[in-house]
Amino acid sequence: MDKLVIASKNKGKINEIKDILKWLPFEILSMNDAGYDDEIEESGNTFDENAMLKARAVFSHTGGMVLADDSGLEIDFLNGAPGIYTARFAGEHTSQEEKNIRISALLSGVDSPYRSARFICSIAFVSKDKSFTVNGVTEGLIAEKPVGFAGFGYDPVFFMPEYGKTMAELPDSIKNQVSHRARALQKLREELEKHYSK
Repeated sequence: MDKLVIASKNKGKINEIKDILKWLPFEILSMNDAGYDDEIEESGNTFDENAMLKARAVFSHTGGMVLADDSGLEIDFLNGAPGIYTARFAGEHTSQEEKNIRISALLSGVDSPYRSARFICSIAFVSKDKSFTVNGVTEGLIAEKPVGFAGFGYDPVFFMPEYGKTMAELPDSIKNQVSHRARALQKLREELEKHYSK
């Protein structure tokens, strides 16, 4: 069976991607499973550039199909921050719980219409004969405080008005249809089906 390597060490992200792409006729591995554990410098200026940097770095080691994701949170009140610096927001060694509290605190007292934000996901795919990126976006609001224990990352502070819940309160059956990553992976699926579903 062909292997598809996910260029990530984030277990939550890897499990989410595996669940959404389980229809593929590939063995899906993390980059650690594939024997690659180097740190990859995200020196790009966009989500697309960072995703492709990661995919190409792992591809250079494995020589097989690689999928890499770069995603982040854009908050309009903060002029799009933290954006591509989402993972490093408030310091690389700050816990995710502290980051979520900090995000909510930065918007303390800000009325709901001005709390608009979005999750953006760029996914790069690299193989011997093909490379491309796809994108997914999910719109929402920054919650007044972190709520929920499902998901990972900034899910507890990302409120989705259509569900009346944060993303961390949504079951996987819904999140894996409406998240930014799910939407990008759906586009990836459409591209891959053209080449690998026959």
